[in-house]
Amino acid sequence: MDQISVLAAAGMQSRMQSLDLVANNLANSSTGGYKSDGEFYTLFTSEAAGEDASGPSSVPMIQRQWTDFAQGLLEPTNNPLDFGLSGKGFFVVQGPSGPLYTRNGNFRFSNSGALITGEGYPLLQQNGEPFKVNTTQPLEVSREGDVNQNGKSIGRIKLAEFQNPAALTKYGSNYFSNNTGQQPIDATGAQTYQGKIEASNVSASHGAVRIVGLSRQFEMMQKAVSIANDMGKKAIEEVAKV
Repeated sequence: MDQISVLAAAGMQSRMQSLDLVANNLANSSTGGYKSDGEFYTLFTSEAAGEDASGPSSVPMIQRQWTDFAQGLLEPTNNPLDFGLSGKGFFVVQGPSGPLYTRNGNFRFSNSGALITGEGYPLLQQNGEPFKVNTTQPLEVSREGDVNQNGKSIGRIKLAEFQNPAALTKYGSNYFSNNTGQQPIDATGAQTYQGKIEASNVSASHGAVRIVGLSRQFEMMQKAVSIANDMGKKAIEEVAKV
């Protein structure tokens, strides 16, 4: 394959990956607490290709993804089981294989009286245990995360913070798992707002502009492959005439 086609095909593949990433961001633009993803581009260098003068030694590719942990807007919902976080930190919930971390504060009662996420993961107290509440009585949550019912404290919401949140791994669309070995610390600077929820930090307008730009780049590279193929066919025809 000629150099133009190889470079254009690699560029098309990386743009397709970027389109998938941007489309996923836009699909979660209304998901509470969602943190948008971006990508780092790099050049993949092949030693084998470098020894072969007929092919390019470097092609564009996406090196890795990154997550934007910027604060989303706190939107009022008037739902007493919605908790919005302001500041650094995550809610800690009990996932299928250990603790998971999320900014989505949309909770509900389970049949057993626990506060759970939409996926059924229990919200943890400061002591690491799920809450046990009377589902027929209202809750009051302070800015510090203290949960009260009937004038009595039933626990404090566990909020965790990481020195390097960028090293966390996304679990599903709205959770993070800690596979880095770094120990979480208490997020003492975070505040909890009852009846509000943190909105996604995705900019729908920026995402739409990116999709248009990436689509145009993909079309240009697709056209480059088509031109390279036509040039190859013409060269073969000219040789055949000779």
